[in-house]
Amino acid sequence: MRESMEFDVVIVGAGVAGLSAACRLMQQAQEAEQELTVCVVEKGSEVGAHILSGAVIESRAMDELFPDWKEMGAPLNMLVTSDELYLLKSDTAAKKLPNALIPKTMHNTGQDLNNYVVSLGNVCRWLAEQAEGLGVEIFPGFAAAEILFNDDGSVKGIATGDMGITAAGEQGPNYMQGMELHAKYTLFAEGCRGHLGKQLIEQFKLDNEADAQHYGIGLKELWDIDPAKHKPGLVVHGSGWPLEGDTTGGFFLYHLENNQAVVGLIVDLNYTNPWLSPFDEFQRLKHHPVLAEHLEGGKRVAYGARAITKGGFNALPKMTFPGGLLIGCNAGTLNFSKIKGTHTAMKSGMLAAEAVFEAIAAGNEGGSELSSFTDKFEASWAYDELFRSRNFGPAMHKFGPILGGAFNFIDQNLFGGKLPITLHDDKPDYAQLKPADQCKQIDYPKPDGKLSFDKLSSVFISNTNHEEDQPCHLKLKNPDIPLQQNLPTFAEPAQRYCPAGVYEIVEEASGPRFQINAQNCVHCKTCDIKDPAQNITWAVPEGAGGPNYPNM
Repeated sequence: MRESMEFDVVIVGAGVAGLSAACRLMQQAQEAEQELTVCVVEKGSEVGAHILSGAVIESRAMDELFPDWKEMGAPLNMLVTSDELYLLKSDTAAKKLPNALIPKTMHNTGQDLNNYVVSLGNVCRWLAEQAEGLGVEIFPGFAAAEILFNDDGSVKGIATGDMGITAAGEQGPNYMQGMELHAKYTLFAEGCRGHLGKQLIEQFKLDNEADAQHYGIGLKELWDIDPAKHKPGLVVHGSGWPLEGDTTGGFFLYHLENNQAVVGLIVDLNYTNPWLSPFDEFQRLKHHPVLAEHLEGGKRVAYGARAITKGGFNALPKMTFPGGLLIGCNAGTLNFSKIKGTHTAMKSGMLAAEAVFEAIAAGNEGGSELSSFTDKFEASWAYDELFRSRNFGPAMHKFGPILGGAFNFIDQNLFGGKLPITLHDDKPDYAQLKPADQCKQIDYPKPDGKLSFDKLSSVFISNTNHEEDQPCHLKLKNPDIPLQQNLPTFAEPAQRYCPAGVYEIVEEASGPRFQINAQNCVHCKTCDIKDPAQNITWAVPEGAGGPNYPNM
């Protein structure tokens, strides 16, 4: 029997959705002078350790949660001062697009917009401080490994993973059993492709009325740049080269404080060419003059990668189930048309907190389904935003960046997102790959060690670490599929779509061997999403394992 602790609310994940929910719960409890116990579990070694985002954030949700956030010292210090959008035509040519031709949702300046270039990890650290100050208990380094259910099938809470299990599955000398955390309501805010969220969607059939969810992989680096090139508040976005054919995505480059800039590439995971490597596309992208002019003479100081839930409104699952809620990117609340998801994730957490608090204040002992959340969400500006942007992603997928961009300009600028049609994109990303012999092999240039780098040196500066003697957290449903099916048909794409060198085909005298270097895993979840056989399941490793991002 595991030890257990009882709370009113348990929140899984200390990202912006989970922390916003925690803060809003305690604000209401204080206003009502009611005692409330709230616990947040976070698999990273500290709050913010696993947080990775661009990030330009819109302050709307923060304004609602903490109206005096500026005076409170929230790390939103760099207001966007200028905004540029490029179409890269080749490895040297680019076209800067005038603002008049850009969909309104993609503007970051003007129109009374309050957008800030931030480290989202630092925003989460600040939110955690506010939550703890309000009385929330936060447990970093504890991975929520299992969903607990009541006898009636409702969610009872979660269990944290056992610590000190050896790779052979035995109890090691430092073994510590996981703990059960029981709650009236459990909020799952694990971020994109949450391990438990994925199980809940299947268990409760939450996506029965939704389009297939879609994802991208976002790769990001933090740079110290030449002070002479620093332009505080500059935001640069673009698309085109090096992505070719039906491969879509886009890049970003933002100037932060302290002579730092972040640069990244998002590759939509519906790409068809199994020879494509998102990591290597990102490395050669940085040699384009539009980006190189900012980075040359600088030093790369951090690297990371994370999948992004970008299916939008049409792919939103039902977010309620007996005993709990899915919130934030675990549900897919990112507004792809704005390239922003922080404000909508925060709002979903705040609305969840209001629905939960109302139920508990009314004497509800938990286990019920919070239909009031659905009403609140559908009446919110977050829902309105997502509805208006429902065609944005499908248009880009169906028509490409140029024709799709034209459609989105008409939809967003002329009709305010209310065209009387809805585009659908219902083919899952993993089913998009074509056989390798039908696709063009891609010859990636060797990294120069100045602007471009290899995977292993990149993983090193992500500060990724896992206890080596533990069970592999990357589970194969059938260990034969990589060599018998994926290798002959797709040239085993895992060795290329993984941005951390986790998967390898090792050639031996007896033949090829599929190797999993789980120690390298940066928890991006791309393998769980893109594997064409859906044979890989990403599960939580021992708590505190994974990357340790500084201020990403």
